[in-house]
Formats: sequence, C-alpha cells, structure tokens
Amino acid sequence: MTDRIFTNAVLPDGRSVDLAVRDGRFSAITANLPIDAATETVDLGGRLILPGFVDGHIHLDKSFVGEPWQPHRPAASLRERLAAEKALLAGMRPTAQRADALIAQVAAFGTVAMRSHVDVDATTGLSHLHAVMEAREKWRGRMDIQLVAFPQAGILTCPGTADILAAAIDEGVEVVGGIDPKGMDGDSDGHLDVVFGLADRRGARIDIHLHEGGPDGIAQLHRIAARTSALGLAGRVVVSHAYALGDVDGAMLDGIARALADAGVAIMTNAPGDRAFPPVLHLRQHGVRVFTGSDNIRDAWWPYGNGDMLQRAMLIGYRSGFYRDEDLAIALAMATEEAARAIGLEVPGLDIGKPASFVALQADTLAAAVAAPPAERILVHRGMVSAPS
Repeated sequence: MTDRIFTNAVLPDGRSVDLAVRDGRFSAITANLPIDAATETVDLGGRLILPGFVDGHIHLDKSFVGEPWQPHRPAASLRERLAAEKALLAGMRPTAQRADALIAQVAAFGTVAMRSHVDVDATTGLSHLHAVMEAREKWRGRMDIQLVAFPQAGILTCPGTADILAAAIDEGVEVVGGIDPKGMDGDSDGHLDVVFGLADRRGARIDIHLHEGGPDGIAQLHRIAARTSALGLAGRVVVSHAYALGDVDGAMLDGIARALADAGVAIMTNAPGDRAFPPVLHLRQHGVRVFTGSDNIRDAWWPYGNGDMLQRAMLIGYRSGFYRDEDLAIALAMATEEAARAIGLEVPGLDIGKPASFVALQADTLAAAVAAPPAERILVHRGMVSAPS
C-alpha cells in the first residue's frame, strides 16, 4: 500500500511527475498517478527535486558550530596548528554535543549521508571516536554516518597510534585513515605498511589525506595505487585532497590518472580556496572517480563552511570553470551519487526502489540550482517531510 504521494514534482531531466512512496522508498515515478481519497498527498508546487546529498569528507569532532565565533589563529607549522586546535577545543562543549550540532546543520540543507574523519592518536586515544559514535547513534535512521579513524598527528611519529587505529576498527570504525606518509611521518613505506596492513587484515576501507604537492605527491599516489592493486582493494581506497594532481600536467598527470583508474582509487576534493586542486574533468575522462565533501567546517583549521553540499557543488563548479549544464550536473553528482559510490554507501537517486530522500527547491533546472543554490528547500527523508529550511 502506498504511504504517500508527492505531486507536481519536476525531475532533473525536466519531466513533471508524481512520486509514490511505500516503506520509505519510491514505488512509482510517473505523471498523473491515480490518487484515492485515503492516500496522503503532498503538493510540491512544480519544484525541482534533487536526490539527498552525500558529504564524502567531514570532520564532526573538530567543528565550532554552535559555539561563539572564534577568530582564526595563525600557525607557522602543522604541529602548531594541532596545538592550537587542542587548546581551543578544551574550552568548548563536549565533542558529542558539537558533533550533534553540526549533523543537525548539514541535515537541514538536505544531506542524508556522510563520511566523517575522527581524530585518533596515542594521546587522544578513542575519546573523540566515542563522542562521535554517541552523536551518530542519536541520528541513526536519519543520517547514515560512516567513520574514519584519522591519525591527524601521524602514525610513526606518534608511537602507539597504530594500535589505536586497530582498536578503532575493533570498535566498529569502517575506514582506516592516513596522512602525508612522507611529509608527516618521514617514511612513506612504513606509514603505508600500517594503513594497508590494517585494511587488508581487518577488511576496512582506506582514506588517506594527501597534502604533499608536486612530483613528490604524485609519487605517493603511485605508491597508493600500486598497493591498492596488489591487495585487490579496487573501489575501497580514497585519497582525499591530492593537491599534487593540480600541480602537474601533461604526461605526468595522464600517467597518474591512468594508474588511479586502473587501481580503482577514488579522489576527494573540496575545491580549496588557497591552492591548486585535482582537475575533475580530466581525471574523469581517464576513468577516475572524483567526489566532494565539506572537509573542515568553522574550526581551528579555517573559519569557512556551513555543510551545504549544494553550495559545495557550486564551489566545485566555480573553481573548476564549469559553465555548461552537463558540467554543472557533474558537480552535483560529486555531492550525491559519486560520493556514495566512492565511500561505499547506498547510492541516492530518483528511481523506483531508491530511498525516498530528496530536496525540493525553486529552480528552473539542475544547472540553475548548482549555479545559484536556493536557500529555501523542502526536505524529504524516506518519504517523511521535514520543515522547509
């Protein structure tokens, strides 16, 4: 039996349809669905509908959302930045409460799933992880949250962190993280031995922050691709940021693009404002999956961000020089289906059988929505209407 019918919706391809929902999933999508008097209906008034958004890279434990504004504190090194972060967070509400506030904020924009990196190391232990898990439990059924054990302070340079990463996986973390194998730990092979060894033994996915630029960063990407292929981990490895891909061109770029595609390594970029970043269309032409996420949101690392993935798609398009409608559609896909596929979560979509989770907004076309994200939105999660944002 149909639970609810949404009438007068416009699909991204321009068709006007009605949407029937049964048990939280689309059961029919067609024009002029028959409606009986007993069926609840919601009139979308000719609004464009987009699938629920997926944030492929966020840090729930770091954000200051819900706290008084904190002016940014400059830092001369990564170690100084980490020290400043710890000092700032010590004076704020508990991690679980701040994580909850950020989840609520991104949900209000239409995000339905995310991958959150959570700091773990030999000094912090699993305290951040337990706090974010508490927030995740509160949102179970409303937000699909996948967790990464992220060694922000390094692995080899922070003795004991490898054991903490293993303990995090034991507690249910789905992804083992890494960060700048050479730049942070000074030992590329040693760092990657830990990350890939844990993933291989425990069946975890991998997501490595890679900020190393130029040819050195490209060399790291080749190492990651080679290990991914050797262990048969295609589709289970992500490199986040990968700034080096924006630093090179020609044969060097084509060579690493082919290596990443052949290995099945995906690339996450948030189109950062202060440096080169991966060339989205070029990588896609070579078969590399590229997706996006918010990354840091209002924290010790930078003051920007609000978690709106439609706005993030706009930023991807803006910084990539996307002007054509088909390219703007790719920017949105990076914040929906491409992100879900890259991190291994259920792919959102406007098809029969898919979860009835979508965003309805006033925009002429998908491209128009990406180019100028509307603020007012009707949110629907598994067939249930949330208050308009």
